[in-house]
Amino acid sequence: MITMEDIVREGHPSLTAVAEEVSVPISDEDKHLLEEMLTFLKNSQNEEIAEKYSLRPGVGLAAPQLGINKRLIAVHFDDLNGKHYSYGMVNPKIISHSVEKAYLAGGEGCLSVDRNVEGYVPRYARITVKATDQNGETVKLRLKGYAAIVVQHEIDHLNGIMFYDHINNETPYAVPDNAKPIE
Repeated sequence: MITMEDIVREGHPSLTAVAEEVSVPISDEDKHLLEEMLTFLKNSQNEEIAEKYSLRPGVGLAAPQLGINKRLIAVHFDDLNGKHYSYGMVNPKIISHSVEKAYLAGGEGCLSVDRNVEGYVPRYARITVKATDQNGETVKLRLKGYAAIVVQHEIDHLNGIMFYDHINNETPYAVPDNAKPIE
């Protein structure tokens, strides 16, 4: 079972490295890892389990956050309209995106960052992502708003980018051009 002790923190080299492509069909080892990542997210959102194992709640996790240099991400959450997303993704790639931007009005957080980072993180308002799921099937997801932001945050981890790398250092709360807030 993955716990907070398994998650690497700021300063770990895997968080600034570009992760390696994963060969498809995926190995049993990688499939197991994706399932463990999804289980961690589910456990972290369950109050009893989270309290028992001291888990911080998370909606996404990328393999580099476990010190593993592979292009694997897991997401598990409900968007603001109650639509459920639960995916393990291999080699996720944004194949198209909107010109319009969006940002979380409350800012973003990260399981690998143990501090509050102030500021808006500009992201694409809408994206289309193509990936292989943990069952070896090709998935193509059209995401908008909160869902698009979560997946972009995780894909950034695969490219060695932290969410705060997007924040305007001089004016962290400057509203990005052509952007709408996601409450």
